[in-house]
Amino acid sequence: MPSVLYRFGGFVFDVDARQLLLDGREIHLSPKAFELLAALIRHRARAVSKRELQETLWPTTFVEETNLASLTAEIRRAIGDSATEPAFLRTVHRFGYQFIGDIQHNEVRPAARLRARPCLVVDDRQAILLEGVNVIGRAPDAAIRCEAPGVSRYHARIVVSNEGATLEDLGSKNGTYVRQERISSLRLSDGDEIRIGSVRMTFHLQAPLEPTATVAVEPES
Repeated sequence: MPSVLYRFGGFVFDVDARQLLLDGREIHLSPKAFELLAALIRHRARAVSKRELQETLWPTTFVEETNLASLTAEIRRAIGDSATEPAFLRTVHRFGYQFIGDIQHNEVRPAARLRARPCLVVDDRQAILLEGVNVIGRAPDAAIRCEAPGVSRYHARIVVSNEGATLEDLGSKNGTYVRQERISSLRLSDGDEIRIGSVRMTFHLQAPLEPTATVAVEPES
């Protein structure tokens, strides 16, 4: 049975993998906050009562309403939402909550999920590459942040599609290299070594490491 990826406001919400991602970086949510967000997205066509949410999250335990409010606040902090001017989570006074963000969803068959998990590996750390644009650089909003000598703010990007992954230099000062040759654009193959400034990383079509972890490359000492 296909699983579903939900996309909203730059976020990717993967229920089966239990991940909330923003530009390739995992956003931490506690288990109960994750389940609450999943329930609100699943029933986004309507407001969901506090009682229904409590029965979903704590089916055999009585909890105070403040627990639900705390989880909602945790989700809002994680996705940068506001209680007074919500873009994603609306509070329905004295009733419950509703997810009001625009949602795009894609069905992903389990076999395809296993085949298509391209990533970059630096030492024993890896960054999963999402479908679309994955920017590499020093900028805070880069999908793969590299705080290392010779790396530009927006140094390069890897564009992932059904056809494969393409590495593109973004006009960096020190260039982008694959297999020791400077490139402007190149279709990547499994095992390709990429050099960006002083950083060396390896491209893989299938993530080799478990569990997954986002790469944040620090300057060399």
